[in-house]
Amino acid sequence: MSIGKNIAHDSGASHVTGSSIFIDDRVDSINEVFVGIVTSKIAKGKLLNIKMKRALAHKNCLGVYTSKDLAAKKWGAIFHDQPILVEEDISYFDEACAIIASDDRSKVLEIVKLVELETKEEKPTLTISEARALDDYVYKAPKPFSQGDIKKGFEDSEHILEGEFICGGQEHFYMESQAAVAIPVENGQMQVHASSQHPSETQRVVAEALGVPFHKVVCVVKRMGGGFGGKESQAAPIAAYAAIVASKLNRPTRLILTKDEDMKITGKRHPFENTYKVGFDKDGRILSLKVHLQADAGAYTDLSSSILERAMFHTDGAYYLENCEISGISYRTNNSSNTAYRGFGGPQGNMTIESIIEDIANYLNKDAYEIRRLNIYEGDKTLTPYGQELENNMLPALFDGLYKSCDYQKRLSEIEKFNNLKTGKIRGISMSATKFGIAFTARFLNQGSALVNLQLDATVQASTGATEMGQGVNTKIQQIISHAFGIEPKDIIVMSTSTEKNHNTSPTAASSGSDINGAAALDACNKIKGRLTELVKLIFSGVESDAIIELEIKKGSLDPDIVFENNKVKQLSSGKEIDLKELINSAYFNRISLGGYSHYKTPGLGFCKDRIEGKAFNYYTQGVAVSEVQVCEYTGDLKVLRSDIYMDLGRPLNPGIDKGQVTGAFVQGMGWVTTENLVYADSGELKTYSPTTYKIPNIQDTPRVFNVDFITNNDNECNVHRSKAVGEPPFLLGTSVWTAIKHALSYRADSKQMNLKSPATGEEILTELQRLKNGK
Repeated sequence: MSIGKNIAHDSGASHVTGSSIFIDDRVDSINEVFVGIVTSKIAKGKLLNIKMKRALAHKNCLGVYTSKDLAAKKWGAIFHDQPILVEEDISYFDEACAIIASDDRSKVLEIVKLVELETKEEKPTLTISEARALDDYVYKAPKPFSQGDIKKGFEDSEHILEGEFICGGQEHFYMESQAAVAIPVENGQMQVHASSQHPSETQRVVAEALGVPFHKVVCVVKRMGGGFGGKESQAAPIAAYAAIVASKLNRPTRLILTKDEDMKITGKRHPFENTYKVGFDKDGRILSLKVHLQADAGAYTDLSSSILERAMFHTDGAYYLENCEISGISYRTNNSSNTAYRGFGGPQGNMTIESIIEDIANYLNKDAYEIRRLNIYEGDKTLTPYGQELENNMLPALFDGLYKSCDYQKRLSEIEKFNNLKTGKIRGISMSATKFGIAFTARFLNQGSALVNLQLDATVQASTGATEMGQGVNTKIQQIISHAFGIEPKDIIVMSTSTEKNHNTSPTAASSGSDINGAAALDACNKIKGRLTELVKLIFSGVESDAIIELEIKKGSLDPDIVFENNKVKQLSSGKEIDLKELINSAYFNRISLGGYSHYKTPGLGFCKDRIEGKAFNYYTQGVAVSEVQVCEYTGDLKVLRSDIYMDLGRPLNPGIDKGQVTGAFVQGMGWVTTENLVYADSGELKTYSPTTYKIPNIQDTPRVFNVDFITNNDNECNVHRSKAVGEPPFLLGTSVWTAIKHALSYRADSKQMNLKSPATGEEILTELQRLKNGK
């Protein structure tokens, strides 16, 4: 039985030995061409002319291509509003305006610098407040999420606070930058190898740019060196640049961005500036809440509308809001077009309510855990602001279980004593939670497919629409197939994702890659097993193999009396068994199909955002985290002393991989709220575009003590093998580090309300400390 076991990641050995093949590890083809991108040096204005004479005179330049060379001028994940290459209007600093081709990789950047852009600069809009003043937005939620009577709720409230929560963006910082190799093949076809989370979208954008039907483009994704959402939509134009050059020159073409180029050109996590008004009683019970979310979409729509909605879906966090109104708008600025990022807006919404709870606790001079425990979804209080019931609610057990196991009360007392010593260091502790809805909020994306081929030696080749970016989706699918056929995981290979085998795929995103593609793989296996089951029952009944030849076994069905395990097929009632390989060969000689294709769609989903009704999510992954921090009052230096995580992952398919996802997501979330600060010049140019100026967490930043545990929950019947998704939910738990900082600062606060921004860098901590000490 493979389900629930810690089998190794299917690429683990090749990763550590350096033999895994990524895009730029592909051996150079004969006559391969290399591409560079020419970008704008203004954030807003007009592109008047592209001077390419000097570039074309370079001995290694094979061509310069502009929007005039594209069949389709624009692309977009939802709305086609973003230029593949700028035609006239420049909308952000370092926007792609032209591409160059060179026969010498070392000369690409040299040639790029020879292309001159004549532009007319205009005043850019670089902040949410500037865009709000212009009323310039890309999307406004059609209707707020609301329930109850917020007016009466505020009238009944003993206390009312108003404030804002501000959080910055975040660079994806995947190890493998955006990359693509395009290979022209016969009859005008194009094969594209891309580092993409969404092969089907990459296929479509390439085909549209080339002006060819979709069936002439095949996109192949073996693996990515990280994605985190940054390759969901924005990998597509990168592949298109390579394909255009390959088509023009009829030569294999490679485009690999440097880390600096990638950070400058591509979009980030959406910054948010959220305002709130909260009413509560003397105990801290929230009686009324009004929140308005304001996102920075950047220059184009990309996925901003869906990200804003996801933020609205998660503004309740883990807490029941009897009377509430949650609205949102996504503003257009002249920053790079912001895009998907792990959590997809969920962290920005969830962190808002966690910040509000810290404010309530500080105002009432209570511990924030008391406020959280008082307000969580519990008992019959399980209706969300968007009208969906929280089923299989594990939050009370998670809160109570972690509170006890991490010795919260004892540690809180010790922190209070430590802070009274006035050593120049202050400590804080805080719990935060996640109730992450699993499903794409766009209903049509909740579908997957799988092709499973059972070979004559009882090994399997499988293909799905999921893409592997290090998260282990292929390993989980390998385990699902292994369990289905009763064979070893090593006897299964999950092949490269390809649009010629799995068509019209959804992106591997929304934490649902294992869910929808794993369910499709299981169904494909069961189709094969159904036919084998009918055959083996005939064999066990005494029918000779020669007599089976004329029987038509096309479909068949599973039978609990027939069990596939340990490379054998057994009949429980009779005790008879046969080697799986022998049964497979009998099926082959009797012309019974040993291949299975399945299309899966998540049942029961359907949410109407105009009426605010329906089922938005298939289920919820829930979890809590407690973090303890120490802050230096003189330098703002932060140390995370300890973090404890307790999560509900249903019945994990692979606990080891899931634990890796939890710890990795937590640290990435912790980085977002502490050190990862994006800095822009007044011109709109990104200044923090390399590891020297942009600080992701390193080993010294991780918690000194780090505990992860999973609660037992076998009741998630709506997902494959009762598992739960794990990719995004634990990212939200990194918030506990930020709320712990807020708790620490409260010990030095003469003010009843804090304005700590995220990320809480050393500079931000010192600024807030000074303000709080002055009672402002």
